[in-house]
Amino acid sequence: MQAVEKVSVDDAPTRTRVTQSILENGPSTAADLAERLQLTPAAVRRHLDHLLAEGILETRDQRIVGQRGRGRPAKVFAITDAGRSTFENAYDELAVDALRFLAQTGGDDAVMAFARHRLSGLEERYRPMLAMVEPAERPRALAQVLSADGFAASTSSTPAGTQMCQHHCPVAHVAEEFPQMCEAESEMFARLLGTHVQRLATIAHGDGVCTTHLPHAPESHPTKTVPTAERLPS
Repeated sequence: MQAVEKVSVDDAPTRTRVTQSILENGPSTAADLAERLQLTPAAVRRHLDHLLAEGILETRDQRIVGQRGRGRPAKVFAITDAGRSTFENAYDELAVDALRFLAQTGGDDAVMAFARHRLSGLEERYRPMLAMVEPAERPRALAQVLSADGFAASTSSTPAGTQMCQHHCPVAHVAEEFPQMCEAESEMFARLLGTHVQRLATIAHGDGVCTTHLPHAPESHPTKTVPTAERLPS
């Protein structure tokens, strides 16, 4: 006779931990989650099956950086839009409706002006924090202050600079319709770091994380403000 699996009262909190881990660290394999959360592979897969059935997670092929080995790429588990909506989101349909009205009455320039304005407070708060560290450390410091504000940001080094990933975006649903939100954020990063930046992927466009390439900052005046109307060199 087949044994009936017992459902633990700790299942719901553990599934929240699994989802939170993917939210903060990006798409992950079952092995990654087991190690990160110190759970057995069997326990992780049980929770993953439940979250997949609920539509909180989805599976994807793992992206391979560099030369690909033999065999099929490992499956990774990524959070869905429904999964993101279970976490606190700073914007709802009211914000979308307000921006639609702004676009209709003032045009795209008005939406862009609003997008820049909403980040002005963050920029002024971040600027003195970044000024306290060496230029080479500023991308990492930027990720830390973004994480403190709920963006779950992380960095990794590349030969050309730093790649920063934001695993949570509180305005993702708004940015799906109004990409000015993402553009204004990229402009802010460029001004804070004193160098042009390149957005590689966004949650708003269906990617698992928001990914931004941050080239090495110049040694002189790394946090000099660049006027928002000035187009940065590519």
